[in-house]
Amino acid sequence: MEGRWRQVPRTTDGDGTPVPQRLLAAATRLFAERGYDRTSVQEIVEAAGVTKGALYHYFGSKDDLLHEVYARVLRVQQERLDAFAGADKPVEQRLRAAAADVVVTTIENLDDAMIFFRSMHHLSPEKNKQVRAERRRYHERFRALIEEGQESGVFSTATPADLVVDYHFGSVHHLSTWYRPDGPMSPQEVADHLADLLLRALRP
Repeated sequence: MEGRWRQVPRTTDGDGTPVPQRLLAAATRLFAERGYDRTSVQEIVEAAGVTKGALYHYFGSKDDLLHEVYARVLRVQQERLDAFAGADKPVEQRLRAAAADVVVTTIENLDDAMIFFRSMHHLSPEKNKQVRAERRRYHERFRALIEEGQESGVFSTATPADLVVDYHFGSVHHLSTWYRPDGPMSPQEVADHLADLLLRALRP
């Protein structure tokens, strides 16, 4: 009796790079250059050097790829924020470190941020809801640091914590519209300026 079999996509390519990373790198480059809606699945798999079967095995759809472009950065930022927030340091130091870190990590992944905010409306309603929930969790953790400082008298209560969060992340979300790697400031210098602005706004 002849056996039935199904080919499973390779997990790495010839140089050892995992296939999901190849697909994400290709998708990120093409989405940044052409836009999400003008990039086809065929173009992504050709740029990644894999088959359509590999893409659908790991991501399921182009929509899933768009979501992962953003989610992978947010996961890193969430882990780092949790570490800063849970550190045994004064709240002012913890907030400043978190405020600077989200600027640096956003600049280091500027294409991802630009793609997402330009193309988020292409996500399915379910994925859109999922992303909003992930972002809300991050913002709530950040807001909790501000509220901790306000409740302990370290930060001013003149401005509601929600508005302070919107103020800082409004600056972060606009980085992709003006920051250039060959510009006069390094990512860390931009991060330091924005974090200091936030802390000055919160001092009593």
